[in-house]
Amino acid sequence: MDPFDIPLFQNVYDFYKTLYLCLKDFPRQDRYSLGQRCEVLTIELLQSIAIAGRLLKLQKAPYLEKASTTVDLLRVALRLAKDVHALDMKKYVTLQAAVDAIGRMLGGWRRSVLA
Repeated sequence: MDPFDIPLFQNVYDFYKTLYLCLKDFPRQDRYSLGQRCEVLTIELLQSIAIAGRLLKLQKAPYLEKASTTVDLLRVALRLAKDVHALDMKKYVTLQAAVDAIGRMLGGWRRSVLA
C-alpha cells in the first residue's frame, strides 16, 4: 500500500498547506520560533504516518504512538500561538478543527492496530 494514498496522510498534508499559509502572517518574532515548531511537528507527523503506512500491522504501533504524541504537541503549540496572538482566532479555529479530525482518524487507526 502506498502511504501517500492513506486518507490520514492526505489530511495531514492538507493541514500543512493551510498551516504554511498561516505562518506567513505570524509576527516575525514568532515565525522562526513557535511558527517553525508547528511546521516541524507537522512534518514529523507526516513522516510517522508515511512510515506506519508501509509497515506490517504488528510493526505500526510505535509509529502511531509517536504520531499521537506529535498531534498532542501540535495542539499545544497552536493554542500557545493563539494565546500570544501570533495566530488570530479564525485561523486557530480552522487549524484546530483540522488537528481534531486528524487526531480522531489517528485514534481509530491506533485502535485497529492494537485490537
